[in-house]
Amino acid sequence: MTVREAISHATTRLSVSEHLRSDAQRDATLLLLHAIGISRAQLLANPDRLLAPDEQNRYDQYIARRLTNEPVQYIIGQQEFYGLALRVTPAVLIPRPETEHLVESVLATLNHAGRIEIADIGTGSGAIAIALAHHLPQARLIATDISPAALELATWNAAHHNLSTRIRFVESDLFTALVGEGPFDAVVSNPPYVAFSEGKYMHPQVREFEPATALFTTGNGMDVYRRLIPQAQATLKADGLLALEIGHGQREELAELLSGWTEVRFVEDLQQIPRVVLARRP
Repeated sequence: MTVREAISHATTRLSVSEHLRSDAQRDATLLLLHAIGISRAQLLANPDRLLAPDEQNRYDQYIARRLTNEPVQYIIGQQEFYGLALRVTPAVLIPRPETEHLVESVLATLNHAGRIEIADIGTGSGAIAIALAHHLPQARLIATDISPAALELATWNAAHHNLSTRIRFVESDLFTALVGEGPFDAVVSNPPYVAFSEGKYMHPQVREFEPATALFTTGNGMDVYRRLIPQAQATLKADGLLALEIGHGQREELAELLSGWTEVRFVEDLQQIPRVVLARRP
């Protein structure tokens, strides 16, 4: 079978699923590229290249996994975030384009003069901390997570991008293990903000495969913010920056939680949905 035929056949198989139909051709192509280790340019240049038996077998296994709704990123073991390739496993949330708004907002807001101390709370794969460290060579970061498996992966990603000397990873429930650290110029976080009751409405690849502790929280999705914001205030410098990714429909409650802060503003995505809140410690 040629690579062109393999992609066409796999696309047809994936299209049977209502959950996978919309991205079937994209997923089939990405999995093929990874299964046989070629670039998109090589695929376009030689679409009639024949698959070796081991390549066909590996590709079939990838497609079978995708048909269970397993995310492509977990199958191939990587995801790009803010232009950086990151290793991902089911131990961590897959970095998303929405979170790039958070990084972009922090980079645009921070004063880049002099050394900068940043805390990334709930680092997961290390995506936010690594992107900030990459673009802020004068920054030093502490990145926390409650999951040892996530911290192990984040440490690997930081080393892969030669950032180990500027990011320190700490196992912690929010700021619990950071007693005596700081004060910080900025606290950044993409915390769990989806209420458990909302899980049934999510795509199966998210609900069934990504770590629940990184996605869901109790109450209406605001419980982690209620804990995190006061803790951040206690560790930030005066006028220090708090930057949080937020969920749909949470703007009003977050504005109330941040009523004692200054320069509170919300950053919207291209669909005018608030994705980030920024605030300064008074």
